[in-house]
Amino acid sequence: MAKYTIDPITRIEGHLRIDVEIEGGKVTNAWSSAQLFRGLEIILQGRDPRDAPWITQRACGVCTEVHAMASIRALDDAARVKIPPLARIARNLVHGSQFVHDHMVHFYVLSALDWVDVVSALKADPKKTADLANALGDYPGSGVADFKAVKEKLATFVASGQLGPFANGYWGHKDYRLPPEANLMAVAHYLTLLRLQVKAARMMALFGGKNPHIQTYVTGGVTCVKDLLNVDRLAEFLYYLKEMQAFIDNVYIPDVLAVASFYKDWGARNIGGCTNFLAYGNFPQNSGRFKDEKMFLPGGVIMDRKLGAIKGVDPDLITEEVTRAWYKNGPALNPAKGVTQPLEDARFDYDGKYSWFKAPRYEGKPMEVGPLAQVLAAYAHGHKPTAALVTAVLKHLNVPANALFSTLGRTAARAIETKVIADEMATWVTEAIGLIKQGKIETAAEWSWPGESMGYGLIDVPRGALGHWIHQDKDNKIANYQLVVPSTWNLGPRDAKGQVGPVEEALIGTPIADPKAPLEIIRTVHSFDPCIACGVHVIDPDSNEVRKFKVC
Repeated sequence: MAKYTIDPITRIEGHLRIDVEIEGGKVTNAWSSAQLFRGLEIILQGRDPRDAPWITQRACGVCTEVHAMASIRALDDAARVKIPPLARIARNLVHGSQFVHDHMVHFYVLSALDWVDVVSALKADPKKTADLANALGDYPGSGVADFKAVKEKLATFVASGQLGPFANGYWGHKDYRLPPEANLMAVAHYLTLLRLQVKAARMMALFGGKNPHIQTYVTGGVTCVKDLLNVDRLAEFLYYLKEMQAFIDNVYIPDVLAVASFYKDWGARNIGGCTNFLAYGNFPQNSGRFKDEKMFLPGGVIMDRKLGAIKGVDPDLITEEVTRAWYKNGPALNPAKGVTQPLEDARFDYDGKYSWFKAPRYEGKPMEVGPLAQVLAAYAHGHKPTAALVTAVLKHLNVPANALFSTLGRTAARAIETKVIADEMATWVTEAIGLIKQGKIETAAEWSWPGESMGYGLIDVPRGALGHWIHQDKDNKIANYQLVVPSTWNLGPRDAKGQVGPVEEALIGTPIADPKAPLEIIRTVHSFDPCIACGVHVIDPDSNEVRKFKVC
């Protein structure tokens, strides 16, 4: 059996390996494997629960706030404390900043270049590029001289033989479809985003204390009292938010639509699509336990792509199993009773265990989580801002709603969600100012140690549904702590029934133009925003050839 080995260390982060069999120009089988064990659950045992938000944040250096949010929600739940309205708004503003930052960076830095041929941009006419950009939006830096400067900078990169961030792409691949002018425009916007993201990080730091790894969240509320009561801080936050909205409206959304218009067959053929979807919901509008919070973005469970049959989330129906993972065998368990017992001998076995990821299931089914699941849930619930944008995007591209179940739908959903959240954040700032004017400036509620108790924190984050479960003992120490993260949902392995994980499902059936340059595989894997690097191994059953590739 021939093996084509590809090591596409993703453009920034991670430790992911995906093995794929290709036959007859299509992916016929896939294995998704996490290659790193960290064991945060074991590290936390016996510790003070207040350590959990600080330690679990270190699970990631990109999603810098999300584990603090899920963890502090679990601690709030265990203590049965309701946070004050101003603290709830502060958390929403920090969490929303994470979304705006993360989604834009994902598109331009982590996935857009799977659809945009950087080298082709050298053939572009700057005048035609300026005309295209100004037809799509109204954004500074879109003049002829601006695009000419970007083209010259890119030419310098190429002439030097050092493409820097653009190195090791499949440039020239025959499935790159954008004209040179669209490619040059996208490269220019990539460079713009690299500068703009600094301000997105600044937004989070204004009320989060710092970025990465915020310092603000505490059991019962937040600590950023002086920042919330400082009118200059609030004005600065709004100033940066306006900059983000201008980029989203005039650059990000138009760019996604422009790229999608050249790849509509990916939607029509549901390439990269999954079957089941899970979203916890996001941005509480009330304080309280999970089901009492009235989320701004409602969550839900969608089985078999039936949007009209969406159901509410029951945390008791979540399980993890380890039949195909490098853990000691045992029954499928709800995370509240979960165990983490790693094996010492972790050898990859296509017919046995092959990943450090457990296999999360809802009602025994694998579920895609992330922006597509979140947008589908909001759309199915009739959430007005989301439904309006989804309808507008489908109309612009002239594709049916069924096209959402695809790699391209996942990419569009991320852009839609970014705009919905950014637009709502201005409302939250206004709400905070209203509370302050009324003298309702409490930012932390009193609470007491509960003794033995169980709590969980479920929330949607940029990569998908994130859950932390904490069991505190009678001495108020952590007896058990379990994290079920979005990448585990999406990239988890097969289960005892042989059901493949979501990414494995999404890859099977993907057409491949050239197995030696499997750009199509990378597109789908990157669309999930895997928080782990990719080592992709493509197996050709017709020969035993082993090839190595590098993908930026």
